[in-house]
This record gives sequence, C-alpha cells and structure tokens, in this order.
Amino acid sequence: MPGGAGVRRPDHPTTTRPTTVNGGLSGPESPDLPVAPVAPEASEARSTPEAGRPGGGGPDHAVPGPSTAPALPADGVTAQAVLAPYLQGQAAEFLRSLRLHREHSAPSGPGGQGAEAAARALRRSARRISGSLHTFRTVLDPVWADHLRTELAWLSGTLAREHAYAERLTRLLDALCRLSGAALPAARGTKPATKPGTPLATTAAARTAGAPEAQGRAVLGVGAARAGALLERQLTLARTRAHSAALQALGSSRFHAVADAVALLASDVPLAPGTTGRGAEALLEPAERAEQRLLAAVVALPADESAEPYNEAQDAAWHQARLLLRLHRYAHEVVLGAADPVLTGAGHALDLHRDAAEAAAAAAAAARTPRIAPATAYALGVLHADQRHEVEAARAVFRETWPYTTAVTTS
Repeated sequence: MPGGAGVRRPDHPTTTRPTTVNGGLSGPESPDLPVAPVAPEASEARSTPEAGRPGGGGPDHAVPGPSTAPALPADGVTAQAVLAPYLQGQAAEFLRSLRLHREHSAPSGPGGQGAEAAARALRRSARRISGSLHTFRTVLDPVWADHLRTELAWLSGTLAREHAYAERLTRLLDALCRLSGAALPAARGTKPATKPGTPLATTAAARTAGAPEAQGRAVLGVGAARAGALLERQLTLARTRAHSAALQALGSSRFHAVADAVALLASDVPLAPGTTGRGAEALLEPAERAEQRLLAAVVALPADESAEPYNEAQDAAWHQARLLLRLHRYAHEVVLGAADPVLTGAGHALDLHRDAAEAAAAAAAAARTPRIAPATAYALGVLHADQRHEVEAARAVFRETWPYTTAVTTS
C-alpha cells in the first residue's frame, strides 16, 4: 500500500491476555547487532495472517501460520516463573559461549571458525538478555536492568564489528566482480530497450548504444581492480582495529564485571519490589506496548512512491524498524517460548537492508579518498549505485513479506 503500513487484523490474537496453558521458555536464533536503548517492540499472530504490501499496491495473499500455536502462560503462572528461567537460560548460554571462545582463542586452541562461532553465540545471548531487560524493565529492578543492558549492548557491539567488516568486504568485492563482468546497471527510471524490428535497426542500435556501453564496461573493468584493492585496504584495516578492540575489551575489567553480573543472573534474577507474586499479565502488558511500537514504526516507514535515488536519509527509519522487530521477537520468546514464525521473512529482509545500506556507505566513503584515479572513482560510484539498488530491493521484499493486513493512510 502506498505509505508503507502494516496493522494487525482485528481477529488476530496477540500476546495479550492468556487463555491457554503452560508457557515454554527458550528461543531460536536471530540476526545480529546489539539491542540499543530504543523504544518499540511487538507481539504475535496465531491465525493465518494476510500479507499485503505496506508500501506497494500488490494483491494480498495468505501467509501460512505455524503448524502448532505456542501455548500462552496459564492464569496461575507468575511473571517470575516465566521471565526468570528465560533470563537464566540465556545467561547460562552466555557463560558457555564465553568458555568456548576462550578455549578457541587460546594460543594452543583450534581457533579459526570455532572462535567466530563462539563469538556469534556470545552476541546472540547478550542481545536476548539485553532486549528482555529493555522490554520487561517494569518487572525487574530498574537500576540493575539499565546498567546490565548498557554493558551488554557495549559488549555485543564491540564483538560484532570485526565480523561486520569482514562480511562487508566480501559483499563489496563480490559485487565488484559481478558488475565488472556484466553490463552496467541501467540508469534509474529508464526502461530496457526493446528489440529492433529489422536487422538494419539492430545494426544502428549496436552502433549508437553499443560503443558507449562497451566503453563504460572497459572503464569499469580498469577501475574495479583498483577499487577492490582500495576497499580491501580500508576494510581490512578497520577489521584489524576492531579485532584489537575486541581482544582489549575481553581482557578489560569492564568485561569481567559484565561476566560476573551475568554469572549472578544465571542463579538469581533481581525483580522489582512487589513483582514476586504478580501474574504473567505483568509480562503481557509490556509485550503489548512493544507490539504497538513496532506496528507504529512500520506504518511510519516512507512510502514507496516517495523514494528518491540514493535516499540514505530514509535508512534510519528502516534500521529503527529492524531493532523494534528484533525486540518483538525476544519478547515473543519470553512470553510464548518461541519467536513469531510469520515474521521471519520480514526480519530477514530488514537484515539485508541493513547490510546493503552499510555496504553502500562504505563504497561512498572509499570514493571520497583523496587523489584516487577517475576510473577508480567511477567503479566505486557504480558499486554505490548497485548497493543502493539492493537497499530498495530489500525494502520491496519487506513490504511483500510483512504478514499483517495493510492500511492506507490518508491525509
């Protein structure tokens, strides 16, 4: 729909008001990056939702719901009985990943992929603890929750940078290789040429359009190698610095204080005064507020028709929606025992959007390097345009996979 919006259907149950039995506790995997202290999150839909286009005008289609609906917490279950085991389980996973990371990072250890996998698992549990502390702050000791959340966000962000630079370099080099070996992307707003009606027209088209296109490919081929070398130097240096910063962080007293706090969390969850005997609705209300914030953020996403070339200024709203969707997933794991499966596609699209936007920014930064050759600058410009096309493609995928009925906003 024009205006990019998604709202829950009136007949959609959410995480509000428990009606069934027994809530499970644990959670599947999710994307990356630390959970920043932001506002929104969200909830779940258990019936088969309809997928509209929050920003486009395609027909709605049904998205299959989960085969078995997760059980809501029973009326007699307390908030502590639901939240504490989840946080303790994530704390135990954090400590287990930390031990594996130390083993693989030791001089005599296997190293390599084992250390990377352990670091990813460490960030994964840190994000879930941090996101849960943010969403359910009213149920927990607020001073303790705010402090630990801030420290976990710092740790997760520090550990994520090295991996992010490596992934960005791989993405950009692959794109350069693809672009330099194929025709240049069409100019924005132009349509591909139709095939000429006669052989004479074909010859004329080849003479008029073929020469500039071939010349452009030649220039791109010359500049692509230099652009790749420049990107490799810059991003490898950034990755090396991020690796050093991560090692320094893991050896700091600040990190040891975080690890000690998580170790205490594995055995005891500090609750807010008066929370001990409260029912599970104390968790459902924050999850509802989180859901509404996510839906409001999706409604506020820029309309597809308002998009302009290289609209980096609109990226922030999409990044915010990604963080809020992640917070919703973690809240869903706490209350219902698993992430909302119907939002998997939308979350993946927002991850792709973030990766493409950051890759485009890296290409633009490299193009601003002083005294680079014109061919290098040209290749970096083509690369930047390609990644911005990827950004727009990810936005289109999100609009198609957002699983709630769309609403058209009118002025």
